[in-house]
Amino acid sequence: MIAKLIRFIFFGNYFIGLLAIALTVESTLQLRLQFNTFPYYLLIFCAPVVYYTHAYMGATRFIGSTNPRVAWFIKHQHYLRWSQWVLSAVAIISFLYLLLFNITPILALSWIYWVIVAIILMVAFLYYGLLPAYFFNLNLRNTGWLKPFIIGFIWACTANVLPLILLKIEQGTPFPFGEFWLWLFVKNWMFCTVNAIMFDIKDYEIDANRELKTFVVQFGIHKTIFFILIPLLAIGMLSLFVFTRYEQLPGKQVLMNFIPFVITLIVAFSLNLKKPILYYLIVIDGLILLKACCGIIGAII
Repeated sequence: MIAKLIRFIFFGNYFIGLLAIALTVESTLQLRLQFNTFPYYLLIFCAPVVYYTHAYMGATRFIGSTNPRVAWFIKHQHYLRWSQWVLSAVAIISFLYLLLFNITPILALSWIYWVIVAIILMVAFLYYGLLPAYFFNLNLRNTGWLKPFIIGFIWACTANVLPLILLKIEQGTPFPFGEFWLWLFVKNWMFCTVNAIMFDIKDYEIDANRELKTFVVQFGIHKTIFFILIPLLAIGMLSLFVFTRYEQLPGKQVLMNFIPFVITLIVAFSLNLKKPILYYLIVIDGLILLKACCGIIGAII
């Protein structure tokens, strides 16, 4: 029963929705801002689940696959189709609620906000090639080494841009442009990028057969860990130390923000040995939840 529940949460991508909420709450607390309204949290839970599940909705083409995640999608395709419809409906209703009840401040937004949102949506749509081919025939998911940076960028925008624009719309809170906001954005971007590179190790053989030039395919697992993941994490920890010293943040807050980097470093070393897919979905994605929880604790202690 517990095993079925775990597969339901992680194979069904519902854990992704939890990560989106956790990162948003972390950002809100770190910037000392008000929380968004409930419809927004509904939206950012449902939208990522639908978005990430979209890639597996054609899993019936791979009947007989030995991939346990694909097999799970095939077995539960009817439920997942129903789930996609329900979550999409909730996301659309939440979006329409936010739109209709805030139409005046939305129309009053300066052009820069419209440009920012347009860029985020464009990148998100292009990641899965969701735009019509005659309009823009590009799938950023197939860009190899660029893919993890795109994923990290979308997650950083989800945590550090979109909720702040909504706060400006709903409560008139000024967007907190500044060094601290920029550092939090880049930290989220780089941490989620490292997480995505680690996740690419799972797809090493598939990406190699597709000739998709990810870091792992180009350099191999061992070199990716030692010459890409570890240096990126080391740079992240160094920048964390320098910036927190510059901002004179409390020692407890600094320590809490260091923990995810240290744990991620330990997990990176473990990837030299082949791991089951649930290890990546629980442990690797779980690092993002750990980062959010440590950030939340660091902001309130």
